[in-house]
Amino acid sequence: MLGQLRNHCSLIAVGLILGGLPAAAMAEEADAQDGTTILVIGKADGYVATQTVTATKTDTLLIDVPQSIQVVTRQRLDDQANYSMADVLRYVPGVTIGQGEGNRDQITLRGQNTTSDFFLDGVRDDVQYYRGLYNIERVEVLKGPYALIFGRGGGGGIINRVQKTPIADQSFVAGRASANTFGAWDVSADINMPVNGAAAFRLNAAYERLDNHRDYYGGERYAINPYVAARLGESWTLGLSYEYVNDDRVTDRGVPSVATAAGRPNAPLKGYDSQFFGVPGVNRTTLEAHIAKLRLDGDLADNLKLSTSLLYGDYDKLYVNVFANSAVNTANNTVALDAYSDPTKRKNFVAQSNLVWDVKTGGLDHKILLGLEYGHQESSNKRFNRVFTPSNTFSLTNPVFPAVTFTTLSRETRSDVTFFSAYVQDQVSIGDHLDIVGGLRYDRFKIRGTDFIPNPDRTFGRTDDKVSPRIGLIVKPRENVSIYASYSQSFLPRSGDQFLTLSTTQENLAPEKFTNYEIGAKWDIRPDLNATVALFQLDRTNATTPDPNNVTATINIGKTRTRGVELALVGRILPQWQISGGYTYQDPHLQGNDSVRLSQVPKHQVALWNRYDFNPSVGVGLGMVHQSSQFAAIRTSATTTRLPAFTRFDAALFLKANDRIDFQVNVENIFDTGYFADAHNNNNITTGAPINARFTARVKF
Repeated sequence: MLGQLRNHCSLIAVGLILGGLPAAAMAEEADAQDGTTILVIGKADGYVATQTVTATKTDTLLIDVPQSIQVVTRQRLDDQANYSMADVLRYVPGVTIGQGEGNRDQITLRGQNTTSDFFLDGVRDDVQYYRGLYNIERVEVLKGPYALIFGRGGGGGIINRVQKTPIADQSFVAGRASANTFGAWDVSADINMPVNGAAAFRLNAAYERLDNHRDYYGGERYAINPYVAARLGESWTLGLSYEYVNDDRVTDRGVPSVATAAGRPNAPLKGYDSQFFGVPGVNRTTLEAHIAKLRLDGDLADNLKLSTSLLYGDYDKLYVNVFANSAVNTANNTVALDAYSDPTKRKNFVAQSNLVWDVKTGGLDHKILLGLEYGHQESSNKRFNRVFTPSNTFSLTNPVFPAVTFTTLSRETRSDVTFFSAYVQDQVSIGDHLDIVGGLRYDRFKIRGTDFIPNPDRTFGRTDDKVSPRIGLIVKPRENVSIYASYSQSFLPRSGDQFLTLSTTQENLAPEKFTNYEIGAKWDIRPDLNATVALFQLDRTNATTPDPNNVTATINIGKTRTRGVELALVGRILPQWQISGGYTYQDPHLQGNDSVRLSQVPKHQVALWNRYDFNPSVGVGLGMVHQSSQFAAIRTSATTTRLPAFTRFDAALFLKANDRIDFQVNVENIFDTGYFADAHNNNNITTGAPINARFTARVKF
């Protein structure tokens, strides 16, 4: 590993000498501690974010970005007591949470299901795991294909987490402790120490004990993230971060479906909200991760800025799943189970550099972005199939868990992925009322690997060279109003989200292609209140989807199309009243056959969160989430499982004892509504949690 790391560092050194290898787009924001960050990360006021470098890799106001972006700030993360990406994204219309087989974050954006379109400070973070929020300042949701900025994937959009960074002019120790009525609890710390005014050290750490409403569920996660940053002279900054994550929890794939009537969709099994369809002591997922990140920013000239990031991650993951693999047999009230064990080891290295040049030519203002990215990924994966004793039949009438062993190696692969990208973008201001954003990205994606199961071994590989365009037109009739139109593309190689293997057929197929057309408007009603609207059409060609009849396979379905409308209002209605709300309408289907509907895309989504402060010491929160019905898998037959619509209400009470101590109570599902939160396929459906409360105390010195 050290030899490979030396090789990687040599490549980066050569790139820097030649003019600026890899950069890290780290979004900038006024820190929640109201101090001056050494490494800038964006601007925000309460629930409103006004500026980002993530969407364009340049320091750009959100009103000047010709695509839909939603930002969840640190205050909103705290107010809603968010602990997972699912918690965060539940309140972002247009994003659907997937179950992820009980072992990872998985989402659907504009009809596109993904486990890998996640980023950390603009650098790819594509391993399948649960991402924490203890060291995160904000979460950015960018919708529509973003290949120009982020490369392959991102067909429906991407999720970017922005890390907390050291603060130059504040010394503080902050802590948090919380517990909920299911028995889960956590403690965390956030410590910042300036050093001589030119450097600072920040340490974030957390421990969580996991529990919920499901039988046999439990686990723990702990993580620590030291981060040091320093100013190098007047115009350069350097940051070095290391994060260690250890996650050990029960995998739970929910309940199966049951037939409702001949020729009608199956429905989730009701009345078994806590019943575990696994084997206690066997269902388990573990992750141990080491993630190191270096970032260098500086001015080469008054109008020329360089930003470079290196990220190295080492991940060791195991998940063992026993799960329902059929609908309920109503004749004898039984369910067929299946299982497998899946260990994966992954090493990621990504280097990214951006050069931003502000220049005037012919009376026009240009902000020109030149970028390079290089990455290497090594993966090894195995899958072991199961043997049940006495059988894989599980009785709902007499629920006795079978014994299961994993003796048959059904998959063993090793793969190496190397990618290189070069991109250019120009943001052109034509007077005060017209901007044009345009650019191209070249990606070279190469995968080589070996499948060890055949005899003899089968080697596989493919190289793709793709060019992805993006162009946007922004008209600003007033400084605080923009009307835009945009066109963008992205692609996904045939080796899928995780690039573990390629079948003989896939080696000969072109990458999947995503094309997005969008028009919209953004209105900064006040600096602390903004409204947005977007209409979009996202076309996907050469599309594949998980096979609803085989959880380990995919099927080709041709061309899909998702059309939709998004509305959002975020900010302060009154000085004491903050709001974050939105509505999304989506129509996802197979082109040429409207009866084939895409999975896990409700036609209507509404999310609304309010915080009202009666005085500086007392405040309340009230939220509502509504989703119309959705199909658990792609609808290819009349009996495809449909998750019913649901509406859930949440509430919060905020009490500030003094400047150093505050308390908070969050109540989820205050009307104790029964619902089904998400799914992985037709027979792995998550039951929604009943009414529960979380108590939180925070202290800062």
